Amino acid sequence: MKNLVVFRNILNNPVFRSLAESDDAEFLHALYEDGADLSKTTLRAILNDDNVYVRLTAMGKPVPDVIANQAERELTILQSLCDRRDSRYVTSPVDLRAAYAAYLSDCAVKGYGIFRENVMFRVEGDEIVPISSPDRVSADRLVGFELQRNELFANTRALLAGLPAANALLVGDAGTGKSTTVKAAVNFYAKDGLRLIEMRKSQLHELPKIMEKLRDNPLKFIIFVDDLSFTKNDDDFSVLKAILEGSASVKAPNAVIYATSNRRHLVKESFSDREGDDIHLNDTIQELMSLSNRFGLTILFTKPSKKVYLDIVHGLCVFAGIPITEALDIKAAAFSLSHGGFTPRAAEQFVNSVISSGAKE
Repeated sequence: MKNLVVFRNILNNPVFRSLAESDDAEFLHALYEDGADLSKTTLRAILNDDNVYVRLTAMGKPVPDVIANQAERELTILQSLCDRRDSRYVTSPVDLRAAYAAYLSDCAVKGYGIFRENVMFRVEGDEIVPISSPDRVSADRLVGFELQRNELFANTRALLAGLPAANALLVGDAGTGKSTTVKAAVNFYAKDGLRLIEMRKSQLHELPKIMEKLRDNPLKFIIFVDDLSFTKNDDDFSVLKAILEGSASVKAPNAVIYATSNRRHLVKESFSDREGDDIHLNDTIQELMSLSNRFGLTILFTKPSKKVYLDIVHGLCVFAGIPITEALDIKAAAFSLSHGGFTPRAAEQFVNSVISSGAKE
């Protein structure tokens, strides 16, 4: 085990690390925590491994014979672990070579490593990690805002097709479904190789590193920043500006930025910003206020009318199997008064409250 080269990263797994160190008790403890089946643990480890063999294959580049042969030898070693019979743990039947060959055959479409089985991620430090409980909102459950949704989905399809796709700013009233629309697009196109990486505004200084990690990946990525706004002295302003202006040093060809904001102008400006005797003050303010214009696509979400709000309520009720009545409409309208007005969020909260009250009866 200590001599693994291609699959060396799997030694970070406590099961294989303890095997390499001949720590029997730690090996059994780690294996039991993972389900007690060494074959399944081994298969998951190699299929989740990000190594030079799978990266070259995914990029469509030739794999040197020395790497391919070394991988074959290591799969033989790992297969021998899965063929053991030991009363202390399970080794279910598995063919690692066949499973890995199948994995390599479509890694250019389905991805590899953590991006194979996960769709949504977040940034921790300069690392990309899967979101354990992602929002699985489905596009067919969205009601209202069809024009906005169609515009964002069309831009997303362009990204997937390798065509020029715009960085997009979804702007408008709170509770109108901006972030939900982004996540619905990702869930809808995940099977086509789309992934989402969520970043906080305070993490934007990590964008160049994140983009560099994604650059050679065969999948397509949406860098998602929710509730974006800046103060005029914000250090992260220049990083985002460079990416939106297409700086080659920080932009990845397979990634776009989708951001949401409740503000049309992303930089918060106070009256004091307009004071002073700096002859370039007006130019500075204009640069700050025009950041939103650097997004290639701006989609406006505004609070719907009462009729559209009730249409959204009705659509959600159909999915939930709730009868639509005049009394329901009256309750839905009253509910909106204390929940932010006629918004999709209020509609969803109302329908959820009806479901909850029915469950309690």
